Amino acid sequence: QVQLVESGGGLVQAGGSLRLSCAASGDTFIHYTLGWFRQAPGKDRKDREIVASINWNGKNTNYVASVKGRFTISRDNAKNTMYLQMNSLRPEDTAVYFCAGKRLSSIFDIYDWRGAYDSWGQGTQVTVSS
Repeated sequence: QVQLVESGGGLVQAGGSLRLSCAASGDTFIHYTLGWFRQAPGKDRKDREIVASINWNGKNTNYVASVKGRFTISRDNAKNTMYLQMNSLRPEDTAVYFCAGKRLSSIFDIYDWRGAYDSWGQGTQVTVSS
């Protein structure tokens, strides 16, 4: 299984930007469909919310409605890294952000639910102050 490590979180004022990175190792990166999830303060792991997902070649992406137009998911398969560019951040975006991976069973795979993924990073904290 792939190992995933997030970075790039921090404290930012409302309206600001952050870029999260998810570095992968241990398996062939292009064999994985990927996603970003977030877990708000006080919420349980089972309440972890999908933020965005991306297929193996980066040409197919999905976003939760609350981040559309503000966040952009991308991946660089040459660098074994996925990104989440977050602009116009709001206090309600405050959460621990996790990257997740699922080995492909089809080149068309892209998943928007937590249970589909079986590889997870340790998370990175994003705090947006008002």
